[in-house]
Order: sequence, then structure tokens, then C-alpha cells
Amino acid sequence: MRVVLADDSVLLREGLVRLLEEAGTEVLAAVADGPSLVRAVVEHRPDVAVVDVRMPPTHTDEGLRAAVEARRLVPGTAMLVLSQYVEVAYADELLADGRGGVGYLLKDRVADVDTFLAALEDVVSGGTVLDPQVVAQLFARRRADDPVRRLTPREREVLGLIAEGHSNTAIARILVVTAGAVEKHTQHIFAKLGLAQDGDQHRRVMATLAYLRG
Repeated sequence: MRVVLADDSVLLREGLVRLLEEAGTEVLAAVADGPSLVRAVVEHRPDVAVVDVRMPPTHTDEGLRAAVEARRLVPGTAMLVLSQYVEVAYADELLADGRGGVGYLLKDRVADVDTFLAALEDVVSGGTVLDPQVVAQLFARRRADDPVRRLTPREREVLGLIAEGHSNTAIARILVVTAGAVEKHTQHIFAKLGLAQDGDQHRRVMATLAYLRG
């Protein structure tokens, strides 16, 4: 896996470099601001970029803006965005193109090395990974006309796990059910959300977007 990093914190940036290199990942560049991230992605064409949402000069959403721009210039580049706090609107914007290959995690997750590396692998393979705390906050924002409300409690549970980036096999293991049962739930979810047959990976991304926009 070939990675570009962007974080203005020297300690976190260097810590990520060491963590990734120890895991056998090639770190192509480690930068401290949005414009440098865009240049590094264009120059190196990494498999994935790991980006802090808040970077200089305003420390608001420069990292996110740079991630979106870099992905526009180099389509297909996976993006894993890190944030200190849950900011659902940022996750929504990152996922807006519906193509997958994106993730949004709280920085605390980096401390769990296995979880962090698994998230990287998921987004590189085209999946979508959302921090469980982001997923939890989405339920508090549901509107009365949200199509997700049509889902059964079990279907909402399955959709939440899809939004976190889990495969059907992993969901079956977590819920202690068969893979066939999970597949049945996902097909019901797609139908209730009005997602036409267009490849399961694409529909999983669109289902996650529906989850975010509720």
C-alpha cells in the first residue's frame, strides 16, 4: 500500500509515518497543509491519502477541501479523513460523489492499530468506512420523512454496520447470523431505499449516503 499523509501536528504525522512503515506500508510523502497534500497526490498517485480535517491557516476544513480537490484531480484515490471531533457534515461532503473509497474516523481510532490499518485496506479496496460515533450521531438527526425510517430495527442495525465499512461476512459474524440472512437484509434495505440494481458496492455507498443525509 502506498500512502500520502497530511497533518499539521508534527507528533501525530511522524507517529503515523512510523506506524505505517512498521506495518509494511510505503509512505510517499508526509505534509502539513492542504495545498501540499494536493501536490503530493498529483505527483505520487498514492493508493490512499490520510488527511486531517483541520489544517492551516484557519484550522476549519482545509484538509477536507484538499481531499476533495485531490480526489477530483486524481480520480480513484482513496481518502481516509481523520478528525478530532464528530462532524457529520464533513463526512457527508466527502461521500457526496458516491464512488466509495473513502473513510472518516476519529483520531482516537489511530491508537487501535489493527482498526486503523483495516480501515485503510477497506477504503483502498473501494469501501466506505465511518467511525461508529459518527454513525451513532446520525440517528439523532433523522427527519420524519427519512426513508431509513422504513427499515426494521434489524435492517437499520445492518445498515449501520454497512456504513461503518463492514462486509456481509463481518456483519454476519458481529450479529451472529448466517451470511445468507445478512444478504437478505441488505437486499431489503436496497429495495426500501429505492436503490436499483447497479452493483452491490455502488449500492452500499448509496445506502451509506442515504444514512448520512437523513
